[in-house]
Amino acid sequence: MRLYNSKSRSVEDFTVRDGHVGIYVCGVTPYDTTHSGHAFTFLTFDILVRYLRHMGIDVTYVQNVTDIDDDILRKAREVGMNWRELADQEIRKFLQDMRDLHAVPFDHYTAATDHVTEMQDIIARLISKGLAYVVNGSVYFEVRKDPGFGKLSQLDLGEMLPIANERGNNPDDPNKRDPLDFVLWQAGAPGEPTWESPWGPGRPGWHIECTAMATKYLGQTIDIHGGGEDLIFPHHECEIAQAENATGVEPFARFWIHVAMVNYQDEKMSKSLGNLVLAHELLKSYSADAIRLYLFSHHYRTVWEFFNEEMEYWNKVSKTLGAARHRETGPSPDSIDLDCYRSSFIRSIENDLDTPAAIQQLVHLGDDILAAPKDTDLTKTQACLEELAGIIGLTLENQV
Repeated sequence: MRLYNSKSRSVEDFTVRDGHVGIYVCGVTPYDTTHSGHAFTFLTFDILVRYLRHMGIDVTYVQNVTDIDDDILRKAREVGMNWRELADQEIRKFLQDMRDLHAVPFDHYTAATDHVTEMQDIIARLISKGLAYVVNGSVYFEVRKDPGFGKLSQLDLGEMLPIANERGNNPDDPNKRDPLDFVLWQAGAPGEPTWESPWGPGRPGWHIECTAMATKYLGQTIDIHGGGEDLIFPHHECEIAQAENATGVEPFARFWIHVAMVNYQDEKMSKSLGNLVLAHELLKSYSADAIRLYLFSHHYRTVWEFFNEEMEYWNKVSKTLGAARHRETGPSPDSIDLDCYRSSFIRSIENDLDTPAAIQQLVHLGDDILAAPKDTDLTKTQACLEELAGIIGLTLENQV
């Protein structure tokens, strides 16, 4: 299998170590879920997991939830809810959306608030190595002491600061030695939740959360680490800096896989902009199969725009595939070349998850089934369609 590695910016051969693959995906900050951009990201990894398991590979699939964060606290104040109640409500909604979209269950669905001890252990190591400093109860990673900082994003320090500022960095924090230094532990503020720590009551920074959870469940070197492409910097860059400096082990992740953004109404679909196409709203009108077919008619590394009217086309395709799977069969042998379809489909998936090409193979196979003579025995052909469609996460339910 060949996958695009964001770190090398090239498509590379992906090899399996000892028959096992560990995958860590950065999940939602639960304050307004689940939009179609989320679905595109998380279902991309769902397809990858399905394919690897289909090939007999043991996969440990970990996704986190950032259940304590500035955005959650802000949203909770806006809506007049307790931050914990808001987070729990949105987590339930997200997990239900994933079930309704027929995503495979995570082996570990990890909450940041359950792993504060592990985060503090890593922070203490970074302090002891002289890479982090404590000021007024907050702890910061000193970016300029890490010569490898920037190895993932390939940005220079001057380019980093404006991007970091757009994505949660506070360059005017008077405790910082450098505006680009990032928070490992944030001193408690009035009215905010806190945990005890060696540096005083506070809460973890965003980046340390994923470093702690990824290494706890998957070890010091992860096979595949991923998320949306907007996480490359600063989030994933900071994760690397924390992990590799704390453990002394490189690389933190063998492959970095990032999913492109989905646009809507000429802008990136995002919670901050409010231009959301929510999964649970789509599911009121369309099947999970139709939604998956529309999402993955686009390659995961291609930025694309969601158009409501295009859902209608893929809704028809999903019904056609369902009809093919459930068409009655007869006694006469069929002449459909299943080996050709299977090899073309697998070749597409192994080519950096080329789902548009794989879906076209399903469409052609479905058309061949429906075009076969009335008395054709389609048992094996329909089983092949179901097998391959299952890798895309389709159920092929017979829709009216």
